[in-house]
Amino acid sequence: MAPPRLTPWLLLLADFVCVVVAFHFMGWLRGPLAIGDFDILPLFWPLAFMALAIYLIDGYSPRTDMLSADYTSQHAIALTAAMGVMLLVTFVFIREPFALHSSRAAIALSFIALVPMTLSYRRWLALRVAAERQKRPIIFIGSEASCVAFKDACEKNRTTQPVTFVATDTARHETMTPLVGIEMHPVSQLGPILVRCGGQIEAVVLHETSRDLPFAVSEKLLELHFSGVRAYTLELFHEVYWRKIPLDRLNQTWLFEEGFQIARDPVFERIKRLTDIGFALTGLVLALPVLLLCAGAVWLDDRGPVLFWQPRVGKHRVPFRVCKLRTMSPRADTAVPYAQPGDARVTRAGRLLRAMRLDEIPQLWNVLRGDMSLIGPRAEWVKLVERYEKEIPCYHFRHLVKPGITGWAQVNYPYGANLDDTLRKLEYDLYYIRHFSFVLDASIVLKTIHVMLFGKGR
Repeated sequence: MAPPRLTPWLLLLADFVCVVVAFHFMGWLRGPLAIGDFDILPLFWPLAFMALAIYLIDGYSPRTDMLSADYTSQHAIALTAAMGVMLLVTFVFIREPFALHSSRAAIALSFIALVPMTLSYRRWLALRVAAERQKRPIIFIGSEASCVAFKDACEKNRTTQPVTFVATDTARHETMTPLVGIEMHPVSQLGPILVRCGGQIEAVVLHETSRDLPFAVSEKLLELHFSGVRAYTLELFHEVYWRKIPLDRLNQTWLFEEGFQIARDPVFERIKRLTDIGFALTGLVLALPVLLLCAGAVWLDDRGPVLFWQPRVGKHRVPFRVCKLRTMSPRADTAVPYAQPGDARVTRAGRLLRAMRLDEIPQLWNVLRGDMSLIGPRAEWVKLVERYEKEIPCYHFRHLVKPGITGWAQVNYPYGANLDDTLRKLEYDLYYIRHFSFVLDASIVLKTIHVMLFGKGR
């Protein structure tokens, strides 16, 4: 099997081959090309748009679960978006005609054919990667307590890969299995474990208590690191593998680390603001027919008010009133802040609107006003924020940026209904604040479409 570093390039090469095959076959079938003719250069555009869309959903990462139904739908959405951009660019901006670009039907059919073609070898790769990973353990080195915490984190993040735990705060020389059921090895056995595994190690994860390792073990870890086996601090492992920030690693000096472009640099904030205004205006115009239908459904359901206004907390803790389509009965008890599964307060129309996130459309008005951004942490109710800031250290970090209609937490974690869910979503929110980029925003947009189409809202 190809090394992980070569996998993205091999996938890109396979995508290029598929683009050539699909476009030429459809070109011969629909008539823009004479049978037997080849025209490779114009295929740069469809390949570029398709590759960018697939990149945004992590379709070139060997760590992505390409066997899941979620990835399959995201892949189809990504190629559909690439097709739309390709049709727009070809028939609006490109003036010089190309045979392969002269038929809308050929372009559309080519992209439709590319969905199963490009998915097929990704699924094959995912099966191979899954099989290989079962032979490549993650080695975690830390205290007994941190080993237990890391095991719990692996279970919550659905990590099926084997993990070898090495406890640094035990004087034992034999492997032990404490009451929690984790097999832990003493540091004295780490050297033989590394030798036994050879280079067949996925990653080495170092907890902060692992600084006092024996010199020989440290040398061996250094050798493995420079031979291609990555060693991560616990925080970096969370960011690279699970795309979130572990809350137990936070402190008041966390903001002094690298990243945080959107919070630190006004240039990024201004560009994001201009983008928000443009897309919000376009979205309101395009969504107006849907908004009117949804408003009619809300009114017909119980003849109550169509819109719902609630105080929320914005950037730098500045309160504002968020506007949404009403999904609960006007007489609903608001003492319980979250809607629970089967909540009797939610109306019949409200269930559908919540599932497809259509109740969020009026928030585009808040975006135009500057209260919100299209993408960012969820805007929380004032009363909930007051509670969370007392119970969750560093919760106020999420107010460094404007809240968003959708965001990294919303597309990676289901609707939260308790304090533990809030903690998990905060990890994703802080990852977004630290690693903001317009590429990450584009990725969130594609994943949001998937959430809306498949009713993964709340």
